[in-house]
Amino acid sequence: MYEVDTQHCIICGQEKADGIRIITGFVCEGCEAEMVRTDVKDDKYLFFVHQLKQIWIQKNA
Repeated sequence: MYEVDTQHCIICGQEKADGIRIITGFVCEGCEAEMVRTDVKDDKYLFFVHQLKQIWIQKNA
């Protein structure tokens, strides 16, 4: 049996195997799907923007 490689999602904070890598960050499939369905007027949209900004902060630190 093989070991599944998991990564820490920058949105939900959980360890997941499937998702997308954005520079040094990782977004799981579930969060990615939720982000693309979220309207810009939704309160959760600002949360997603804030979490994604962390990628740029980490990169420039």
